[in-house]
Amino acid sequence: MNDQQMLRYSRHLLLPQAGHEAQERWLAAHVIIIGIGGLGSPAAQYLASAGVGKLTLCDHDVVELTNLQRQTLYAVADIGKRKVEAARERLLAINSEIDIQTRDEKLTLSTLMALAQGASVILDCSDNFETRHAVNRACVAARVPLISGAAIRFDGQITVFDNRDAASPCYHCLFAENEAIENVRCATMGVFAPLVGMIGAMQAGEALKLIAGIGETLANRLLVLNALSMQWQTIRIKKNPDCLVCAAQKTGRVE
Repeated sequence: MNDQQMLRYSRHLLLPQAGHEAQERWLAAHVIIIGIGGLGSPAAQYLASAGVGKLTLCDHDVVELTNLQRQTLYAVADIGKRKVEAARERLLAINSEIDIQTRDEKLTLSTLMALAQGASVILDCSDNFETRHAVNRACVAARVPLISGAAIRFDGQITVFDNRDAASPCYHCLFAENEAIENVRCATMGVFAPLVGMIGAMQAGEALKLIAGIGETLANRLLVLNALSMQWQTIRIKKNPDCLVCAAQKTGRVE
């Protein structure tokens, strides 16, 4: 680190659990964020300000007026702009020293597989199960940690799937693709604005801990928040030995 970086990240350097080694790891890391909306906005802001050396922002949408209630990366002047470009501009204004790549496309499984190969951690900040399952498959195949967050109405949840550990469950173990799960969206159900900020910031925090190898992550634990009562619930997650995704990975294939 140069003198300017030492000053910028001085509050991290003062942490005995982090210090120079952790900051060097963050500077060398590559984090992919899938979805730069309500969750992705705070996650990206904290990762950029913390000094994650490379961020890849993935989204294929444009900024709309309805986004501004909770998607803190954007302003009125950004309405109509591609989200990834508006987000990149804002993040570089926060930290111009980091490398920010963008993918303005609907990501296919094959594209996600290729992206995951070069990632330190992937954050799933998307809003639909099709994308979530595709991201999960890519992370399992590449053995890359996946940090999954979700928020709807006043309910939020976050967990970590540490695919570096063969004993770790994956997203499919928790929400199997063949299960009849309602695919709810903010556009039809609404969402409490501060809730996405809380969950997104926690996703960034889990990513930084995973990269630095510090603290205890949310691996094998699903945290569920009721923001109306401000009560947290912890649910233990176990690996499904018959999982069609991560159990198949043991044999070298992902179905």
